[in-house]
Amino acid sequence: MLIILINVAYMTLFTLRMILVIKGYQKVAAFLSMAEVFIYLMGLTIVLDNLDNPFNVAAYCVGWGLGVYLGGIIENRLALGYIVFDIIVDALELELPLLIRDKGYGVTSWQAEGRDGARLCMKVLAKRKNEKKLRDFVTQLSPKAFIISYEPNRYNGGFLTSSVKSAGWVNRRA
Repeated sequence: MLIILINVAYMTLFTLRMILVIKGYQKVAAFLSMAEVFIYLMGLTIVLDNLDNPFNVAAYCVGWGLGVYLGGIIENRLALGYIVFDIIVDALELELPLLIRDKGYGVTSWQAEGRDGARLCMKVLAKRKNEKKLRDFVTQLSPKAFIISYEPNRYNGGFLTSSVKSAGWVNRRA
């Protein structure tokens, strides 16, 4: 059981550290890596000292898998960074950008032409932790909305830049 717990802790830290490095939080990632390598060495030492026991090796593998899973869950709950939505609706839904702005999101909108006629296109920047809330809000108001969301790598400018910059995110990798 100790081997499982050690590997869950190790792989959770490993997963979080990798995500933090990718998102540009190198200092926090470096701090986590110190704890990570200490835990890793403890678990590996126990297993290598007892390689004749297949349960130790199995426990190591189970802990590894559970740690990756737990790390992913924690990262989803932290929801670091920002998300960009590309939203396309019927051109008659002109009030939708205003309603989204009323919720505090930055919206850029323009008219476009689709296969079935005129469309209203919007680009919306939101914190990743608000992704589901914004998606649900838009689909509640426009059930047929076409929505694509993705994480931006870099950006600058726009009215949200000052609030994003104060959070230390501008020009970081997503």
